[in-house]
This record gives sequence, C-alpha cells and structure tokens, in this order.
Amino acid sequence: MFPTSIAGSLPKPAWLAETQKLWPQWKAQGDELRQAKADATLLWIKAQEDAGLDIVTDGEQSRQHFVHGFLEQVQGIDFEHKVKMGIRDNRYDAMVPQVVAPLKLKGRVHAFEAQLARAHTKRKLKFTLPGPMTIVDTVADQHYGDKVKMAFAFAELLNQEALALQADGVDIIQFDEPAFNVYMKDAADWGVKALERAAQGLTCTTAVHICYGYGIKANLDWKDTLGQEWRQYEQIFPALAASSIKQVSLECYHSHVPPHLMKLLEGKDVMVGVIDAASDAIETPEQVADTIGAALQFVPKQRLFPCTNCGLAPMDREVALKKLQALGQGAELARRRYG
Repeated sequence: MFPTSIAGSLPKPAWLAETQKLWPQWKAQGDELRQAKADATLLWIKAQEDAGLDIVTDGEQSRQHFVHGFLEQVQGIDFEHKVKMGIRDNRYDAMVPQVVAPLKLKGRVHAFEAQLARAHTKRKLKFTLPGPMTIVDTVADQHYGDKVKMAFAFAELLNQEALALQADGVDIIQFDEPAFNVYMKDAADWGVKALERAAQGLTCTTAVHICYGYGIKANLDWKDTLGQEWRQYEQIFPALAASSIKQVSLECYHSHVPPHLMKLLEGKDVMVGVIDAASDAIETPEQVADTIGAALQFVPKQRLFPCTNCGLAPMDREVALKKLQALGQGAELARRRYG
C-alpha cells in the first residue's frame, strides 16, 4: 500500500555538474562525463532504495535539462543558433533551440541510463520523458508553422523511445507536462491527445506529471499571482480521466490546490505530492502521513501513490536526500495508520 516514488529528477553531485541550477554546465567531457553520469545515477538509485522508496528513477543524472536531454538526440533541431523566447506563457525567458527541419530521432535517446538503472535495481523502475506539449513550449518553431502538428511530430518520436525503454525493462514511463497547467484549454483540446500518441502501444504503466514547477524564483513569483485557490487542474483532469494514461502526478502538500479536485481523477492511480519541491524545509514523517490521510478522503487507498510535488533537481543535495528519507518514513507511518 502507498508505493512511493519521486517526480523524477534529483540534484547532480558537484563533481558532475554545477549545483543548484536548473540548466547546469557539466564538469567533464567525453568518456569521463559518461562515467560521471553513470556514477551519479548509481549513487541516487542506492539513496532511493536506502530511503525505502518502492519505485526508483535514474534521477535524470544524464540530462542537463528534462526537455533538452531528449532534444539533443533529435534531427531537425538547431542547437547552434539558440534564440531567446518566453516559455510557460512568458513566465520566464530561456535560450531555446530552433526546429528547422522535419523531426527524426538520431537513434536511441536514453538507452545508456535506462539499461544501467535496470541492471542495478530490483525495484520497479520509472523513467521520465518530456511531454509533447511541454516540448513545443520549449523550442522555437521555424519549420512546422503549427504547434499541434509539431506536437504530434514530437509525440511520434517520444513513442519510439518509450517503446524502446519498455523493452529495456522500464516498468513505468512518465511524461512530464507542466505546460498542461499553463495552457489548460489547449491541454484539454489537443494536449491529452498528443500525450496519448506518445504513449501509444505501451503495455507498461503510463503516467503524466503535472506540477507548478521547480522551486525557482520565476515559478514562486508566478504562484504568488494565482490567488488562494489554484484551480488549473479542474480544467484538465476530466480529459485525463477519460484518457488511456494510467497514473497522474499532482501537487498537494503546501500548494493551494483544492484537494477535492483529486476526485476528478476517478479510475486513475494518483501520485499525490506529499513533499514540497519549492522549500528547503524537511518534512516530518508525521506531516507526510497527514497529507496522505487528507488525500484518502478523495483517492482510494489502493490508488494512492505518495510522491514529490515536482523534481528536486535544483535543490541542495543533502536537503533532497533528507526529503527522500521523509517520504519513505512518512509512507511507512501512513501504512501503519491507515492499513
């Protein structure tokens, strides 16, 4: 009961990349960098297991950024001539690559880290990919001239890699779609359909992660404008409930999301965020168990999966480690309370 996991990302050790940055620069190159990425992946798998997590991830240690880590293996994208663009409805400016030709995979994208992780844990393995709508919001289009058409082109590539990850032995493939919380009408109109195209033919568990972002200043400032009730989920959960995606990850702890919105996901497994990704304060096991208890009013216990609100990538490494431990201990306490 209450199988635990994280949203996906974890901080990179200082010997691998810059710390506490969303777009960190690598500290090595070539074979040395590849080995450092492998070492960091194994370190975090062990940390997740030691914390008692039931479902582990590679911590996204081999990716500079959760979107660009995928795009680097896509033909038709110009990384040499990045342009400045407002993303997430101009919440922040980013230097983004440009789509300049038809999209095609160069080959496998995440075989190295997925196969490494699979070989080094007996626990369920989750692997994260950016969702098509969020990718479209993180690149400049100089080719397609239609964001829906481009989203489905990316969805096709994501599907190719997802099917290969499934063959690598990945148990859960999660697509990260923070853009769903920004462009709610588009998400309901075509974003969920593009997501389903990315997941087409998968027999492993499929998931989508929708959050209010990392604990960086631009996101915190945006949250301050959202008022006392964050109701973005209300517009997209019905479309997700009707979709083929099996699990939905959402923010809960320390957010202004009305908890009763979780009822809109009836029939889905719900990854309830019980760890705040925007604060360095370490949750107590009691706080985690209390959040699980509150969510049980709206989610059946067999469908509740305690999770982090978002990725922990920009956090201090020691803080992230303690939050993993709080997640594991809090879920164990909740099993004793509510089992």
